[in-house]
Amino acid sequence: MFSLSDSSITLDFGAVIEVDINSLVAQLFDYCQTNPFTGYQEAVPAYASLTVFYDVVQVRSAYPHAGTAYKLIENYLIDALKNLASTEAKESNLIEIPVIYDGEDLSFVAEYNQLSIDEVIQIHTQATYRVYMMGFLPGFAYLGGMDERIATPRKSTPRTRVPAGSVGIAGKQTGIYPLESPGGWQLIGRTSLPLFNMDSPNSTLLKAGDLVRFVRVG
Repeated sequence: MFSLSDSSITLDFGAVIEVDINSLVAQLFDYCQTNPFTGYQEAVPAYASLTVFYDVVQVRSAYPHAGTAYKLIENYLIDALKNLASTEAKESNLIEIPVIYDGEDLSFVAEYNQLSIDEVIQIHTQATYRVYMMGFLPGFAYLGGMDERIATPRKSTPRTRVPAGSVGIAGKQTGIYPLESPGGWQLIGRTSLPLFNMDSPNSTLLKAGDLVRFVRVG
């Protein structure tokens, strides 16, 4: 563990991308959300780390005999790990994303990988993907588990406008644009399912630890 700033602490499991470690990060995130300490602000899960942000003044006021705020949060996370070690991990949520496979770059992805368009779609829909972390844009999920047979480089010149709901491939990753934005991913389809809604209590459809399947429609 290390201090990221005066009001944050990071628990880092190393430079790895592994399902077991990412699952533990997701469990820690849920623990923080459901068992917050006084002064807790938010936790941000990543591939193999969790960063906890807190209000130093509130922490010190609520726990005046606990030493430094950093030490208290460090002990909090150590206790969380101990509690989780004796707790069965909950099953990941599975979200199905309906996709119309009519993207502008679908034929390029097929040609690049020497596949037919139907084969690209079949490979893309056969896999179950894991949300390793959120980032880039609100509601954007970094997915792992794409078959390398459809891996395709990013566009050399990014588009200035990619519509919300666009499904794309970049290198060995696939993802969905939750909002309209510039982007260089190869677009293979689109979904009408909203991934980000600021007016909803849960503003993002996906969260770290979820499983995703793409379903062909239309």
